[in-house]
Amino acid sequence: MTTQTSRPGPDGYNESTATGAAARNLRFDPVTRVSGDLAVHASADFGGSRRVGDAVAMATTFRGYEIICAGRDARDAVFISSRACGVCGDAHSICSALALEMACGIQPPPMGIVARNFLSATECLTDHPGHLFLRAGPDYSEPVVRHTSPELWTRAEATPAAGAAVHRFARVSDIMTALTRNRGRLYREALHMSRVAREANVVIGGKYPHPQTITPGGVSSTVDTTDFNLVLLRATKFLDYSRRVVAVWDDLTSYFYEADGRFAAVGEGPKNFLDLGLWDDPLSYDGRFANAASWGENRWSTPGAIVDGVLQSTDPRQIDAGVEEFVEHSFYENWSGESRSSDLHGNPLSQRHPSNKRTLPQPGSTDPGGRYSWSTAARWQGHPMETGAQARMWATALAAQQPHGSFVESTGRSLRMSMPKAQMPATLLEWQIPQRWNAFERNRARAYALAQATLAAYENVVIGLDLARRGGPNARIFNPYKIPKDGVTGAGYWGGARGYVSHHVQLADRVIENYQIVGPSTFSGSPRDGAGRPGPCEAAVMATPLVSSDPSQHGIDVLRAIRSFDLCMYCATH
Repeated sequence: MTTQTSRPGPDGYNESTATGAAARNLRFDPVTRVSGDLAVHASADFGGSRRVGDAVAMATTFRGYEIICAGRDARDAVFISSRACGVCGDAHSICSALALEMACGIQPPPMGIVARNFLSATECLTDHPGHLFLRAGPDYSEPVVRHTSPELWTRAEATPAAGAAVHRFARVSDIMTALTRNRGRLYREALHMSRVAREANVVIGGKYPHPQTITPGGVSSTVDTTDFNLVLLRATKFLDYSRRVVAVWDDLTSYFYEADGRFAAVGEGPKNFLDLGLWDDPLSYDGRFANAASWGENRWSTPGAIVDGVLQSTDPRQIDAGVEEFVEHSFYENWSGESRSSDLHGNPLSQRHPSNKRTLPQPGSTDPGGRYSWSTAARWQGHPMETGAQARMWATALAAQQPHGSFVESTGRSLRMSMPKAQMPATLLEWQIPQRWNAFERNRARAYALAQATLAAYENVVIGLDLARRGGPNARIFNPYKIPKDGVTGAGYWGGARGYVSHHVQLADRVIENYQIVGPSTFSGSPRDGAGRPGPCEAAVMATPLVSSDPSQHGIDVLRAIRSFDLCMYCATH
């Protein structure tokens, strides 16, 4: 088998170089258009079977924020842990504040919760277009499709776009042209809309990324009707935009399925998902571990652990208790010593649970058969689990809790989203749980997640305006608190645009004794575990058929599978 290296190809995707037989080693090192340092090596047969064989996903950089937090004042955790990611700093800041609130018995006022919800929603509005049009989108653009699948481009030129009345592209080929990196209309519009979302975010957060106003007990900035009117002007721009984005990805997905049914197997994976929920109910969240099942289910987005498409639990305590981190294929030493055998609710905890973990880096040579990644292998009850906005959609749809039914209805098999009138008339969008799970459905779900985040932002602004006009204790942004001198522990259960985020803190004498972070790509971008089970991205790559004609053997279908996860290796290696 010959060895391939990678170089930038048309429109910035990695181009493999090789000569000889049809069997190739695809080495995407680094994988471009992902957050952080990721390398993927895979074997592929471009001949008779046109299949991918073995694959490994390698996080190639160590960050060490868990170690940096140790020995610091407890209040520093919010600002240090935010730096674990340059995209989802709000998610890590809020999750850190939640962990400290649980540890110290702090309950923020409703207005403080509304402000944090809005920050989280606008962070999603910043990142979802980035994935759909700046990172994953160019893989479906005219230059890439022309180069790797000329027959698909010819067909696209003759295929009317079903959603033309919404997104205003007459043919599928027009959508592909608009996805072109740097100069395509959809690409440039995504840059602009991400800026609009950031402008709304910093009104309350102070700056983006890494907000300066999130704190245990609420937020530290004054929030009044003027602020909410400023952010409302920007949030409402996404009412029409998200509808167009959904129509674009519905049309792209349908086109590829109709062109060749084998595209449904690109990046295919099991229906195993994990999410801790998002956007707290302002009147029910109290930060207490004992009440976590209640305030978790009252979130706009319901927590959920899903195995083989079946919802196992919506209790964030049970979801957290089932998490383990394996390091047999990671550059860390195993940890030992005193550990907690159960949480305060009696759920059993493994020695490998994050609250029992210690971060012990062990650098070494990369060996695909041994240690090869700076990410641990996070699992839930032994299962490799996929995280992301798509997991959030699945859990919320299956749970049918719908505590906030003003705009979103969960049916048990779908999410129905009532989009208010803006320049376009009011309409209903419905994301349905798909029969098969693959790269195209990940991207499609992310488009619908943009609509979900838009409605969460919009509804929280409406609630915030009402609280501000009513005044009283509920309109306060912050409740004072004290860090206890005695040893305490806490966990934050939250999520970012890319999904699952948990923080685990142990304090002694008001100082951080141990701090652990589990990010979304600690699951999705993980290496193999001790039983040899590949991580979700690795498994999806190995399941991918080489459908595109790909005459230069770039491995475009492999790249589509990888980028559909929107991995953030900064979060994974924190």
